Amino acid sequence: MKKLMLGNEAFARGLYEAGCKIVSSYPGTPSTEITEEAAKYDEIYAEWAPNEKVAMETALGASIAGARAFCGMKHVGLNVAADPLYTAAYTGVNGGLVIAVADDQGMHSSQNEQDSRHHAIAAKVPMLEPSDSAECRDFVKAAYDISENFDTPVIVRMSTRVAHSQSIVDTCERMELELKEYTKNPQKYVMMPAFAKGRHVFVEERTKKLIEFAETCELNRVELSETAEFGVITNGAAYQYVKEALGERVSVLKLGMVNPMPEQLIRDFAAKYDRIVIVEELDGIIEAHCRNIGVNNVEGKSIFGCIGEINQSAIAEKLLGVKKEFTELDVNVPVRPPVMCAGCPHRGLFYCLKKLGVTVSGDIGCYTLGAAAPLTAIDTTICMGASISGLHGFNKARGSESEHKSVAVIGDSTFMHSGMTGLVNIAYNNSNSTVIILDNSITGMTGHQQNPTTGKNLKGDPAAAVNLEELCKAIGIKRVRVVDPYHLAETEAAIKEELAADVASVIISRRPCALLKYVKHNPPFKVDADKCVGCKMCMKLGCPAISIKDKKAVIDHTQCVGCGICKEQCKIGAII
Repeated sequence: MKKLMLGNEAFARGLYEAGCKIVSSYPGTPSTEITEEAAKYDEIYAEWAPNEKVAMETALGASIAGARAFCGMKHVGLNVAADPLYTAAYTGVNGGLVIAVADDQGMHSSQNEQDSRHHAIAAKVPMLEPSDSAECRDFVKAAYDISENFDTPVIVRMSTRVAHSQSIVDTCERMELELKEYTKNPQKYVMMPAFAKGRHVFVEERTKKLIEFAETCELNRVELSETAEFGVITNGAAYQYVKEALGERVSVLKLGMVNPMPEQLIRDFAAKYDRIVIVEELDGIIEAHCRNIGVNNVEGKSIFGCIGEINQSAIAEKLLGVKKEFTELDVNVPVRPPVMCAGCPHRGLFYCLKKLGVTVSGDIGCYTLGAAAPLTAIDTTICMGASISGLHGFNKARGSESEHKSVAVIGDSTFMHSGMTGLVNIAYNNSNSTVIILDNSITGMTGHQQNPTTGKNLKGDPAAAVNLEELCKAIGIKRVRVVDPYHLAETEAAIKEELAADVASVIISRRPCALLKYVKHNPPFKVDADKCVGCKMCMKLGCPAISIKDKKAVIDHTQCVGCGICKEQCKIGAII
């Protein structure tokens, strides 16, 4: 049956059709929907793990047990999961193991723009890269075959454009597979040095076999044009841009298997043309491979660079010397910068931190938007969990100079992901640091996924809920308190008191995300224009529901959720 599917939805369909039994992932845009869609199939057990490392280890355990397994993450999540990945390359698999990593060229929702192909090369595992939704489904199924035939984990590299674009997928029925037999085999699965040395030999031999496979597999294909002016080697989303921009003016070698790459196939293709252009996003990995195997009539990064996305217009202009517009939109669309929603519980907390002049070590999540104007409350944001560890190091370096005027902020999901160990470090090493956990009762930025603090699992069924207060106390933090960030005076007083203390402390800023369906809102506020003096104190909150018109504050009743912090901010009582 033919169906229009998002790339991520098609990926999940591939998992289903390939007989995948176990899915463990951590949400991260643009990969999240793969696991959410997989969870809709009753034949697949799917879960959110606390972080990507745990997800990878869970999937590997299921693979060793004999099941086809999967874990998914975004590109920076693969950094977290790299520890088990690199060793899983040695152990190999029993049931097939497929890993999705979604790169974010252009940094639409990420803190960096790393190219995950480097991880595949370094770990010495095969990586496939689909170009549309149909290939997402097909490549997943091919990945399981490769995984089991070559005894290896297989990474499928997605990108924002492939993950979140739609194309036609021809679906078929699921393969029902029995668990493969599990046999105790320490030489294969116990990676202590004596056994790991032997497995490294296996890895190198496997790589040679995979290169041979890449020469003839259908994942790599040549598309010759009789009117070709030159040749192009490309992969992933860039293939679609090449076809749209250049058409029959080029012949194309499309690499669906981007690690290991073929050698003779590339040499033979390159020999047909005087000029070979490599069109790949981010780093010049294909280009470097071509030069390494003696193909020197190539160019790529000198034309397109290694920053951001490539598009059809850029390809046409740089390679054909013509300006082509691939959109009929003839209006200037105003930029909508990311902003915390009206009623966001983080707004009140950040306003208090800004007012107090506190140095804020930030983390990854919706609350990262606290760095934006007018709040500009966050000083640093590095990676998941770094806020707490970073604050500890900052305070150890600067001592009492910073201990009483610096905090870390971290979300409830991020705290469970990798913040707990940082808090253990603070308690264990006697750090006078104040940590604020922004508990909005959900994983917000990636689309309201459950986490270990919410009391529900991926499918919404009841689950054990971590009690943050008790957890922090068990870690060794004696001062733990809860505040409601809708109450500015209470929140400000708590921050002052905990910063003044000479011991480590945790403040839990607790209020559910305003967008959660079960949250009941108060009636919207409005401005009494006769009382408003246009002082703009309410504008300092950065609430998108508040604006200035004719020098008076105005509240958009369609956005306002009645949180009340603007009323508390207005000292003349103009907000009612």
